[in-house]
Amino acid sequence: MAFKRYIPVESISELTINRLSVYLRCLQQLEHEGGTTISSQELADRFHLNSAQIRKDLAYFGEFGIRGVGYNVTQLREHLVNILGLHEERRVLMVGAGNLGTALSHYSGFNTGGFRIVAILDSDPHKLGKRVPGGLTVESVVNLTQIVKERKVHLGVITVPASSAQRVYDDLVDAGVQAVLNFAPAQLKGHPEVKLKNVDLKINLELLSFFLTHAARMASV
Repeated sequence: MAFKRYIPVESISELTINRLSVYLRCLQQLEHEGGTTISSQELADRFHLNSAQIRKDLAYFGEFGIRGVGYNVTQLREHLVNILGLHEERRVLMVGAGNLGTALSHYSGFNTGGFRIVAILDSDPHKLGKRVPGGLTVESVVNLTQIVKERKVHLGVITVPASSAQRVYDDLVDAGVQAVLNFAPAQLKGHPEVKLKNVDLKINLELLSFFLTHAARMASV
């Protein structure tokens, strides 16, 4: 398998990267089941994917698999882990110890596969010093810059109210965080040097509501 190590990041779409994560999960499941090789068509059939899209996405990063044999499941999984940067530990800091922040702080996806939450912060004095289910103790957001530097934080997660989200994002950027995942229902003004990804749960619910509304109207025609 040939793996290209130098790829212009700007030429790879987020949709492609999202699909790589899906492929990785599929391969992890296959490996857990004892699978050793699989073709792109078999992978697509098994997990309801598109075989041509799989081949196109992987082609950005090299030549994987053997014609007539398919992909070695373990080797391809390892390549995807490296491509996604999951072979390195990514230290995560959570800002906002409300219901969502507390739930996410012990979500296994944030503490496995290369990620580790190293702190959860809040400004509410009633929450400071309390332990969350994941085992962390809520610390003061006043110490954000110091904690980022001392614990070598790479990634910040925002779970504060919308009114505070921009200020928290700016503080994370000033502290040296390299990427931010924002769960607050607010459109933030980004910084070019820091990758910002928004996850607005309400927008997704409203999208589903749109389809439910118009599906009902179409059915009544």
